[in-house]
Amino acid sequence: MPKTKFQEVIFTLIMVVVMVYVMICYNIALEMGGMKNEIFLAAFGELIIMGPIAFILDFFIVGILAKKISFKIVDPTKENPFHLILAISAVSVAFMCPLMSMAATILFKNAGTEFFAVWLETTAKNFPMAFFWQIIYAGPFVRFIFRLIFRKNN
Repeated sequence: MPKTKFQEVIFTLIMVVVMVYVMICYNIALEMGGMKNEIFLAAFGELIIMGPIAFILDFFIVGILAKKISFKIVDPTKENPFHLILAISAVSVAFMCPLMSMAATILFKNAGTEFFAVWLETTAKNFPMAFFWQIIYAGPFVRFIFRLIFRKNN
């Protein structure tokens, strides 16, 4: 886990790229009626837009909130520290998913007068994918990459 602000920036950047890219692919696939090879390339166009939004939200708002809430739920001195990681991940998704779904609804959905309904539908479709992708794949993968980058030289 990050120990300095610089490490926190790097960790957040890696997590944003991994989470946002996959969620964009998922949403494009939903729109196209299924996964296609072209989606992997198309997702980079949206990543340029959604990535900075996700970074700002996570680094300056959601990450701070998720840690505060998680430390109220889990006491790492009395419980397995992994429970804290799971809590932070779950709380992050609980906040980031509706916020990023709102950004996507505003920027890409052309919802018009149906904005609220489209935002709720987008959030409902994204939440299970975001939650399981974060807990099972993205979180462990990003922590592994982070440890490789910042491993101690013994």
